[in-house]
Amino acid sequence: MAVDSFKWMPPSLANYYRKMRFEQTPVPWTPLRKPLSECRFSLLSTAGAYVKGQQEPFDLERERREPFWGDPTYRAIPRDVSQEQIGVAHLHINTSDLETDINVALPIHRFLELEASGEIGSLAPTSYSVMGYQLSNDEWRERFGPEIAVRMKSEGVDCAFLTPV
Repeated sequence: MAVDSFKWMPPSLANYYRKMRFEQTPVPWTPLRKPLSECRFSLLSTAGAYVKGQQEPFDLERERREPFWGDPTYRAIPRDVSQEQIGVAHLHINTSDLETDINVALPIHRFLELEASGEIGSLAPTSYSVMGYQLSNDEWRERFGPEIAVRMKSEGVDCAFLTPV
């Protein structure tokens, strides 16, 4: 079945994206060396989630001024976060569903269920959220992406589960 990625976009924006060309690079694939039931997972979402009262929201003021810019920073989300603690700051997506159930974009609670049932080894102490609108951001690629990878490695993460929104 063909998927129309532009179906719900305004025609002018859809045409802009249809004409955009991206550099194709090889995917750095690493096969698993152990069963999922022994793997530690961390989650990475592009939803712009943060912990209210403990973390700064992503920079929506600059995003309003520069619609093609996305905040390159990230937020470390603890595994014991509750739905009520989650805020979402991202102007390029409709955040209402995520504010109702963060598991739509950052399935922490679903992964804790998988951990409890033994289907995965564990969920790492930290998962991560970024603002997914990074068209050409060297700071993300050269600083923040590698920082997340180092943090995941230090927590013994075997698998990163990406949920793009």
